[in-house]
Amino acid sequence: MTRGSPESRIQELRRLIRYHNDRYYREDAPEIPDAEYDAMFRELARMEEVHPEFFDPESPTQRVGAAPVDAFGTVVREMPMLSLQNAFGEDELREFDARIRRHLENRGYPGGGRVDPFGYTAEVKIDGLAVELTYEGGRLIRGATRGDGVRGEDVTANLKTISDIPLTIPRSSSAGPVPDVLDVRGEIFMEKNDFTGLNRGRERLGEAAFANPRNAAAGSVRQLDPRVTASRRLRLWVYGIGRIVPGTSVHPPFEPLLFATHMEELDRLAAWGFAVIRDWTRGYLPDEKRHNPADRHYLDDPLDIEGVIAFYREVEAKKDSLPYEIDGIVAKVNELGVQRELGKVARSPRWAIAAKFSPDRAETTVEEIVVSVGRTGTLTPVAILSSVTVRGVKVRRATLHNQDNVDAKDIRVGDRVVVQRAGDVIPEVVESLSAKREERGRGTPFRMPDRCPICGSPVTRVAGEAAHRCTGKNCVARRKESLRHFVSKNAMDIEGLGPKVLSTLVDEGLVAEPADLYRLNRDMLAGLARLGDKSADNLVQAVERSRTPTLGRFLFALGIPHVGEHLSGVLARRFGTIDAIRTAAPEELSAIHEVGPEVARSIREYFDSVEGNLVVDHLLEGKTVEIRPEPATEGIFAGKTFLFTGSLGLPRAKAKEIVRKGGGTVATAISRRVDYLVAGENPGSKLAKAKEMGIRVISEEEFIEGEFGGDG
Repeated sequence: MTRGSPESRIQELRRLIRYHNDRYYREDAPEIPDAEYDAMFRELARMEEVHPEFFDPESPTQRVGAAPVDAFGTVVREMPMLSLQNAFGEDELREFDARIRRHLENRGYPGGGRVDPFGYTAEVKIDGLAVELTYEGGRLIRGATRGDGVRGEDVTANLKTISDIPLTIPRSSSAGPVPDVLDVRGEIFMEKNDFTGLNRGRERLGEAAFANPRNAAAGSVRQLDPRVTASRRLRLWVYGIGRIVPGTSVHPPFEPLLFATHMEELDRLAAWGFAVIRDWTRGYLPDEKRHNPADRHYLDDPLDIEGVIAFYREVEAKKDSLPYEIDGIVAKVNELGVQRELGKVARSPRWAIAAKFSPDRAETTVEEIVVSVGRTGTLTPVAILSSVTVRGVKVRRATLHNQDNVDAKDIRVGDRVVVQRAGDVIPEVVESLSAKREERGRGTPFRMPDRCPICGSPVTRVAGEAAHRCTGKNCVARRKESLRHFVSKNAMDIEGLGPKVLSTLVDEGLVAEPADLYRLNRDMLAGLARLGDKSADNLVQAVERSRTPTLGRFLFALGIPHVGEHLSGVLARRFGTIDAIRTAAPEELSAIHEVGPEVARSIREYFDSVEGNLVVDHLLEGKTVEIRPEPATEGIFAGKTFLFTGSLGLPRAKAKEIVRKGGGTVATAISRRVDYLVAGENPGSKLAKAKEMGIRVISEEEFIEGEFGGDG
């Protein structure tokens, strides 16, 4: 990996974003402002778009938030809580509108793709902690954080202490019927005055102050003692519905079951007693006092995109006077049927966008434009800048992405340009002021070189792609990255095969594709640098243990673009065998709720390619790998909570995986929410506590065989 190359920059961005995700979502201790994080994330998304050869399903752009912490029980939701794409400024809001129109036109949607008849809603974007509340029969039974979108932390006891959260949904003729099961999604936040008072109290006690109201709200919800949560003044505003079970069948959130529009959805939530996000809308500014839901002021009609932009301007002008923190607005297509038609892409819905307020920018001069060469030969122009300070950090380099981007912005050596900082990494050139002012005497336009600046091979540009590529065939970086994903923990889980060992195996000619890993033996490994006899033995054993993956793990390990861990499991349960997935028609794939046209096309392209088929064929031939069926999400574990204690024959991580993939939940501490305690050898104090609390205790053998019926 060349220092300063697109690959190294992408890897650095991913590392930084994962680190800041953990600080923000798991530890409630952010180190950088939201604007810096957003800019960093946008740079990564753009670089991955320009360099699809570096796609990684584990990239932060393909995931939501961070994994739940182990201190709480885990809730696995059927419908993921997605994250919104971001826009910065009015032009990007108009681009969002144009993308929706094009998408609907391409799909032949009635109305020729015009979304004006359906319109948008516009809502303030509260800077808080996203949660999901589950009601059964109108009673609150569970509350969970967003987590990674699919798995969240069970914080039910803490959320029940917040007065804004109804413990029961009242049944009345005016509110309409209450569904049997209802998932309500919203944001927990703390008002500015309450945040200031909380920090003053902490400082008097010699405790560390919270960084901001969002940090304080998240830290207050994620307390092991609910009394701490109850002592703090937390608020909830809800913004939508996830799952609905009206009677006997589950309906996705886009099903026009109880309402046809997002506005009707919010009206129904308000009638059920929830404080909805539209309590603050265009033209209405609540006073500093605790808001009275009876004073709601709603938009009478959906907005067109210019109405959304007017709302964006008004909110940005008033945001500092609001009693709570916001970091932008959210625009959503109002018509639920259109939302369903639009679907989602990767981690985000197509039908909604978060318009953030502009991050800090600065002016500087382009001194030089250089070209870096990536892993698969992709050439990327980089602007070398006169040193400029943006948010207290000096920057000297900025990505120009590709030739098309340089041409569109007309960026030349010597130009005065606007740069937007992207965290602690390379920033982005937003525009050329020299081009905008039509200055005379500017430098010559930039052109990508005909020959690779590293190896001298010819440079080509594939029709329909933005990237220029070196035609040299001697780079093995892509192969190494694919293998790294194949052996990763959530894929084939081959412990001991880190990047350095994999690099050595490829460089020594021992491994060229995944199937080669299963031909390794102790003698081949023991003589390699970084590996002694014991490490070689451990690695051979780890490879052997990976020979029988579930279908979902195997599919995820292949690294098919846009097919992440969750979707791999969905496909595995839907089709049952790898052959059925390999031969599935695009319409069969698109019939699955989580699979959109782009994902279906990506799956088909992989299995239609010679390279993809060879990888799978070589892994399956001679039973090199024997794929096991994907465990069902419903069954004996569904709706049950397990806790493990003592020494087990199974690895603890494997035992937990069995529960979660079977639809159950794993607890980390003894409580009355635990249904079964699985006791191994030397169980310790948990066993005695479980017996005192009347919790069912089962052996590891009973757990494995599923012989533990009854009420627990």
